Amino acid sequence: MPAAVAIDLARAPAHGRDLGLAVRQMKTTRQVPLVFVEGSPQQVEQLRSLLSDALCTSRRGIRGAVRRAIARPPRDPVRPTSVLAGYSGTPLAKKLGSTSGSTGRLIGGPRDFESTLGTLPEAVTLHRRGEGPRDLTIWFTRRLRELEHGIERMAGRVTTDQLWIVWAKKASPLAADVFQRDVRAAWLAHGLVDFKICAVDADWPGLLFSRRKKPRE
Repeated sequence: MPAAVAIDLARAPAHGRDLGLAVRQMKTTRQVPLVFVEGSPQQVEQLRSLLSDALCTSRRGIRGAVRRAIARPPRDPVRPTSVLAGYSGTPLAKKLGSTSGSTGRLIGGPRDFESTLGTLPEAVTLHRRGEGPRDLTIWFTRRLRELEHGIERMAGRVTTDQLWIVWAKKASPLAADVFQRDVRAAWLAHGLVDFKICAVDADWPGLLFSRRKKPRE
């Protein structure tokens, strides 16, 4: 187990925040001190509200902050309610990446899904049918059969648009036989990697996928 974990917020603040929340969610790593480096004032404020015993510092002060964190590890570490706690209060449309002028496609979503999105950015359109150009695809899947049947076709689109795969979590009455491990394993096999997680609502979490970058020769 590491003596401390330092997380750089400069490039991907949301990913860093989510990593910190995940560290505290796991029993085996909960006692590890956390140090967040850089980040805007708003990001630092949110982190302090979520993980009040973590240290936030600049890049110049990282060594001293890590030394302090190791010398005084948290006795009673803050345990967030969920690794998705950082998205609490954020409009769903923003979580999913809808931006002004974008076009999205819903596949297999609940009938009332559009109403859960709240106020959409200007000129955003969502379709349930059609195969035209789009910036964002949200695919709801509850069964392995659905996932296996549609994975190749859906994976082929991840060169032009963002792809969210949404499933019903285990604790939901909507749950069937698809869970996060199944979704991630299936897409890794098709050269895709997940880089963002989102709580759509109390029943549906989702992962955002992109195509794995080829190593430079």
